[in-house]
Amino acid sequence: MENRSFLQYVFITLKGMAMGIAELVPGVSGGTIAFVAGIYEEFITSINNVNLSTFKTLRKEGFKAFWQHLNGNFLLALFSGMLISIISFSKLIKWLLEFHPIVIWSFFFGLVLASILFVAKEIKKWTPLAIILLLLSSVLAYYITTLPPSTNADSLPYLFMSGAIAICAMILPGISGAFILVLLGSYKTVIEAVDQRDFKILVTVALGCLVGLLSFARLLKWMFSHHKSITLAVLTGFIAGSLNKIWPWKQIISTKQIGQKVIVIDESISPFAFDGDPQITSALLAAVIGFSLIFILEKVASK
Repeated sequence: MENRSFLQYVFITLKGMAMGIAELVPGVSGGTIAFVAGIYEEFITSINNVNLSTFKTLRKEGFKAFWQHLNGNFLLALFSGMLISIISFSKLIKWLLEFHPIVIWSFFFGLVLASILFVAKEIKKWTPLAIILLLLSSVLAYYITTLPPSTNADSLPYLFMSGAIAICAMILPGISGAFILVLLGSYKTVIEAVDQRDFKILVTVALGCLVGLLSFARLLKWMFSHHKSITLAVLTGFIAGSLNKIWPWKQIISTKQIGQKVIVIDESISPFAFDGDPQITSALLAAVIGFSLIFILEKVASK
């Protein structure tokens, strides 16, 4: 991996913070931000470096060679930024979603919409297969956003599988890991385990996350190496299909209590059919800011 200056690692930490903020918003994936920020492939490759041969390097050549092979500085800066965001901005994001939902959802809608254009323009070769996979992945992502939450599931094998699937969603642009946990019915169990410090459940989910992360990273790395245009088409489709989840104007169909959290089941509607002030001017301004931010991030990433 490339040598970087301290300032470059500061920018990686800032990109990690942006990923962390995205993960705090239900329906927005940190993987989307990683891609736009120009670090997605390095992120996947670095995760892929966590394998047996890397730990053999630690035993044979020492910590310095191990850390370099792992691309440890990059991962440390990135995950530090994500952790800073989660700790610092969780209450702010929660407040914005509660008191200014249309504006914040409009901002993220504009941001994700621009991400679609950004990822799509990286596709160098449009083939019939790439177009078909883009459409199929869009439909799949849209379908996922319309699924109702499942009932709670707390068996250890199921929680292991839930962790593996959710972590894959976290690094896949378009779908958030927390949203997948809600769909699988594991969200309540995981949240309660955190509150009650139930380490048996937490370790099971963590192991599932680890297995899912390492195996999925390998698949993504292979896909980028051998079928980059097709992979980008699939990612574009996933991001496009996820737009339904973050459409600013919703109509609540019903609510569902999962532990202490109330999950709202809703559907997207026209702003002109919205019951209340649709805040169209504010929403458009927020969407334009979010849309523009992607291209600002692109210029920063290129530098």
